[in-house]
Amino acid sequence: MSDHYYSKKPAVKSNIKHIQVNVKDETFKFSVDSGVFSKGGLDFGSRLLIEAFREPDIKGPILDIGCGWGPIGITVAKLIPDRTVHMVDINERSVSLSEENAKLNGAKNVSIYQSDLLENVKEDSFAVAITNPPIRAGKAVVFQLYEQTALALHEKGEIWVVIQKKQGAASTKKKLEQLNFEVTTEVKEKGYFVFHGKKC
Repeated sequence: MSDHYYSKKPAVKSNIKHIQVNVKDETFKFSVDSGVFSKGGLDFGSRLLIEAFREPDIKGPILDIGCGWGPIGITVAKLIPDRTVHMVDINERSVSLSEENAKLNGAKNVSIYQSDLLENVKEDSFAVAITNPPIRAGKAVVFQLYEQTALALHEKGEIWVVIQKKQGAASTKKKLEQLNFEVTTEVKEKGYFVFHGKKC
């Protein structure tokens, strides 16, 4: 699994490319690389998630879990400059790219660090978490992500998740409901679901 994006140190040779991404009526510049999720650019699911996301009513920081090269967290940070966005990923190359991309786009309200799921996340009252979960890591890991996220959120916190039907959208919705989230389907497009869960 050393060449897989869900690994701490990708073994695959680095091959950095520079791209532009237009999302939420804004243009962003990013560096992407081999050995990270969606190395070719912004994937369809993450785009749907960014477009659907809304700022929560409650105050508090935002958590981007499995940030990759940073498209979700950096976009959210630029659009909501008065909140701190924590961006975490197990993949050290992803963390490095996110740090570079935050500087590239002038996103100063970010805190980016390596973490296996939420292992190194010390904050426990996030207003909202947002994730395109690491499906290839397996269902057990994804469900662990949801469980840890529920504990890291404010008592009225929220979670946003994008997942394909074939990758387990139905079981994700059920799991979130078991964790006491009131779940609504915000988007359903081309087999992708964007779920919005509110703690209840």
